[in-house]
Amino acid sequence: MKQTVIVLGSTGSIGKQTLDVLQMHRDRFTLLGIAADRDSELLRFQAAQWKPSFVACRQKADRSAYPDQTELLTGSDAAQRLAAIPCDIVVLAISGFAALKPLLAAIPNGKRIAIANKESLVCGGELVQEALNRSGAELVPIDSEQSALFQCLQNGRKSEVRRLILTASGGPFFRKTREECKDVSMDQVLKHPTWSMGRKITLDSATLFNKGLEVIEASRLFGFGPDAIDVLIHPQSIVHSMVEYCDGSIIANLAVPDMRLPIQYALTYPERIASPANALNLAAAHDLTFYAADRERFVALQLAYDALSSEGGCPIVYNGANEQAAAFYFEQAIGFLDIEACVQEALAAYAPHPIQSIEEIFSVDAQARASVRHFVERMKR
Repeated sequence: MKQTVIVLGSTGSIGKQTLDVLQMHRDRFTLLGIAADRDSELLRFQAAQWKPSFVACRQKADRSAYPDQTELLTGSDAAQRLAAIPCDIVVLAISGFAALKPLLAAIPNGKRIAIANKESLVCGGELVQEALNRSGAELVPIDSEQSALFQCLQNGRKSEVRRLILTASGGPFFRKTREECKDVSMDQVLKHPTWSMGRKITLDSATLFNKGLEVIEASRLFGFGPDAIDVLIHPQSIVHSMVEYCDGSIIANLAVPDMRLPIQYALTYPERIASPANALNLAAAHDLTFYAADRERFVALQLAYDALSSEGGCPIVYNGANEQAAAFYFEQAIGFLDIEACVQEALAAYAPHPIQSIEEIFSVDAQARASVRHFVERMKR
């Protein structure tokens, strides 16, 4: 019997590649619903091609542009409503903090959530875990690094793990000094050496905020503290992550940098089937190099460890302040290194306290963004 799949964020990079995987395995999966932020030409094309039972669009959409058998959901909560519809697998490919409510809406059905959104876990923290415990739903990560850890952790018990090792490409500037990064152009920032991604995640890869979020995400997903999570710079992006066990053995996940691999594994786990990705040719890969991630050089990474150690809402501040600072950067209101300063300022201004509701999460997020706005205003004076 085919499994039903809902793809939230179907017009983004991960969403489109998920549909590529589903296309290859139409004998296994049925696309039940898709969601996007805007009533774009691509969303209408996907609906015409797949004829899903549901299409969700945050903005107002033209009903006549969609197949007759498709129910159209619109409005600010459209993705949330789609996520709550019973199915076998929800692929959460919505970017940013906006994915938290759809994630919480999907969990009560006890389904599998293939998650490609780190911000919802970073900010949702205990609320997400409590909901998972109540429902029996499972999270299977799609991000290549978290998928790699997920796969490597199947080689031993949690009590046998010494540390998780996340790898990072280092972005375009890891060989540059901080002084050299002061005047980098936006074109340079958005030219990632390995991956083709959206501009926000490409920016986060250049600052290493992306890796900082992944450190917090790994802690949420697998239940390890900051002292048991390390980061290594690995420019080739062949080793996606590693797990070191107590006997000194290190289990690594190696593959070509193709997101369709972790997407497919999240859909078919625990089974492995043929993939559309190319096989890795190790002889052609030549050298695989690794470098320590210098937290003085990459301030964003140190801030992530500080936020995870402090908890009490600090990870929410870390994420919200970074999202607001990134928006200012793309508006050319601040420089590249100013992004770190904005997040540092927001964390310094925040008094940690226990987070017990989704309303508090949104309140702390709003405070973080306000702190960044005030800081940028002061910078301009």
